[in-house]
Amino acid sequence: MSRDHLQPAPSGTAEAPYLELLARDASVEAYEQPVLLARAEGRPAERIAVLEQSKRLALRVRAELEGRRRREAELSALFETAHDLAGLRDLDAVLRAIVQRARSLLGTDVAYLSLNDPARGDTYMRVTAGSVSARFQQLRLGMGEGLGGLVAQTARPYVTDDYFQDGRFQHTHTIDAGVRDEGLVAILGVPLMLGPHVIGVLFAADRRARVFERGQSALLGSFAALAAAAIDTANLLTETRSALAGLERANEIIRDRSAVIERASEVHDRLAELVLRGGGVHDVAAAVSQVLDGTVEFTEASAVPAEALEASRAEGHAMQHGIDRIAAVTAGGELLGALVLRGQPGLDPVDQRTLERAAMVTSLLLLARRSAAEAEQRVRGELLDDLLDARSRDPRLLRERAARLCADLEARHVVLAARLDDPSTDVEGEASARRRLWSAASHLAATRQGLAAARDGGTVLLLPLGAGDTPTDVARRTARHLGTAVHQPVTVGASAPVTDLAAHPEAVAAAYAEGRRCLDALGLLGRDGDGAAAEDFGFVGLLLAGEQNVPGFVERTIGPVVSYDERRGTQLLRTLDAYFACGMSPARTRKTLHVHVNTVAQRLERVGRLLGEDWQTPARALEIQLALRLHRLAVPDRGCGTGAAAVEQPFPMPE
Repeated sequence: MSRDHLQPAPSGTAEAPYLELLARDASVEAYEQPVLLARAEGRPAERIAVLEQSKRLALRVRAELEGRRRREAELSALFETAHDLAGLRDLDAVLRAIVQRARSLLGTDVAYLSLNDPARGDTYMRVTAGSVSARFQQLRLGMGEGLGGLVAQTARPYVTDDYFQDGRFQHTHTIDAGVRDEGLVAILGVPLMLGPHVIGVLFAADRRARVFERGQSALLGSFAALAAAAIDTANLLTETRSALAGLERANEIIRDRSAVIERASEVHDRLAELVLRGGGVHDVAAAVSQVLDGTVEFTEASAVPAEALEASRAEGHAMQHGIDRIAAVTAGGELLGALVLRGQPGLDPVDQRTLERAAMVTSLLLLARRSAAEAEQRVRGELLDDLLDARSRDPRLLRERAARLCADLEARHVVLAARLDDPSTDVEGEASARRRLWSAASHLAATRQGLAAARDGGTVLLLPLGAGDTPTDVARRTARHLGTAVHQPVTVGASAPVTDLAAHPEAVAAAYAEGRRCLDALGLLGRDGDGAAAEDFGFVGLLLAGEQNVPGFVERTIGPVVSYDERRGTQLLRTLDAYFACGMSPARTRKTLHVHVNTVAQRLERVGRLLGEDWQTPARALEIQLALRLHRLAVPDRGCGTGAAAVEQPFPMPE
C-alpha cells in the first residue's frame, strides 16, 4: 500500500482507511498499516487509540463478511447438490459431485465416501476425489476398524488431527497401509443416515496436521445428508423402475391371457347354469371338454392311478400322469372320484385352474346328491332297524315301506355285518371313520336295492342275493368295496340266505347274529379286511350258523364222493369210512373190507382226485370224518356195515 493512500484523515475520520480496506477486500496484514504509519509520524496517543479501535472493528466486520461469503458459497453448493439430486439420473455422478464440492468447500486434499455392505458386514470405498492411491481406493473397513469403521458402527462423526497417533479406534495393517499410501494425516468422518440406520460414511482429509472446525463438520454432515438422500432416491427409483417393469409384464400377461380369461368366464357361467338346472357330474365333464377342447371324464377313484390321484388330493391341484391330467374330486378328506383330461400333456395355468374348478363343482354336486341320498339312507336304515328289532309284524306295511325304497323283501337276501379293522385311537377320528363306513354302506345298499344301518359300532347291510352268487361272494365283494371307499380295511361276515322277510322279520335278527359270529371268527383267525360266511369255516361253520345246515356241510365236505358212488355204484364212501376207522392204515383197511390192498389204494387215489390232494391233512381229515358220521346218521342204511366203522356210536348232533 502507498503512503498516499494512508495519509491520516482529519479528526473524526479514523475509520476512513479501514472502510477503504474493507471495500477492496484487503488482506488481514493490510489492516496494521494505518496504525503503524500513525506511530511513525508521531501522531498523538489519542489518535493512535482511535485507529486501534477502528482496526478491531474493521477486522470484525471483515471476518463477518468473510463468514457470510463462506456460508453463501456453502449454501450455493448445497443448493446445487440438491438440484442435482432433484434431477437424479446417475447415482455415481451425484455422489461424485457431492464429494468434489465437499473437498472444495472444506479446502481438503482428499474427500471420499464409503457405503456399508450388509451381506459382508463391512464398509467399502464407493467414490473418491483427490485420491492418488489405488490401494486406498479399494479399501474395505470392518465395523469398528479405522476411523471410518468406528463412524459406521457408532453413527457419530469423528475427527482426528493425526490419524496414526490417535488410539481411539482400531488400527489394522490393511487400513493403515492404505492411509499411509495416500499420505493422509487429518481426517474428518460423518455418517450417512437413512432414518436410524447408517448406510455409509463421508470423509474429508488432509495430508498435513489440521484442526477441523465445528462449522466444517456441520457442513460435511449436510453433504452427507444429501448423499444419503441421493442413495435413497436412487433406490426408490430402482424399485419404481422394477415395479413398472413388473406392471408392464403383468399387462402383457393380461393381454395375452384375455382370451383365456374369457374362456374361463364362459366355463364359470356354464357350470353355474348346470348346477342351477340340476345337471350331473357327466354334464360338468362334457361342458369342460368343450372349453378345454379335449376329452374330460369323471371316473371312480379305483379306475385312476393311485399315486397321481393321491398327489392331486394332497396338493389340491391337477396332476400330470403321462399325457393325461388328473384332478381329484374330494370333500372333507373323502375321495369321491376324479376328473381326467385325456391326451393333454401341455396345459397352461388358466386351463389347469379351469379343470380344478370343475373338480370342485363336481364335488359340490356329489355332496348335494349325497345329502339327498342320506335322507333316503336314513329311511332305509329305519326300515332295517325295524326288521332287526322285529318292531313291525304287519307284512303288508313292511312290503309297502320296502317298495317305496325299491327293495323287494320277497327276494333272497343275505345279512352282512361289517366293521373297521383299524379303529383310530382318537375318539373323534374313530367317529368320523364310522360315519364314512355307514355312508359308503348306505350308498352300496341304495345302488343294490338293499338296506343299511349303523349298529354295534359297525354297519349291517341287507343285500339281495343275485343268481349264481353265494353269501361268501357277496361278503368278499362288499369288504373290498367298503375298504376302497373308506381307505382302510373293512371285515364283513355274512349270514346264510334268508327269504320272505315281510312274513318272517325275526329271521333278519337271527341272520345278523350269524353274520356277527362270522365277523368275530374272521378277527380271531387274523383275516382282517376279508369277507366270509359260515360255510367257509368247515365244521366250525356248523357252530357259527344260526341254523346248523348239516346237509350243506356234508355236501361241501364229501358230496363229490357221495355223488360218485351213486352214479357208479362204487364203495368209495364205505372204503373211506373204514380207512379212518382203521387209523388211516391201508393194510388194516384191506382186512376190514376183505379186498386186495391195491384195491384200497386205487379207491383212496380216486377219493383224492374227488376231494383234493390235501384231504388227508389233519384239519381236512377231521372235517371228512365228521361229515361221514353225519351222513351215516342221515342215511343209516348206507353205512359201511362192517368192522369198527359199523359199530361206532352216532356222532351227537350240534345244538
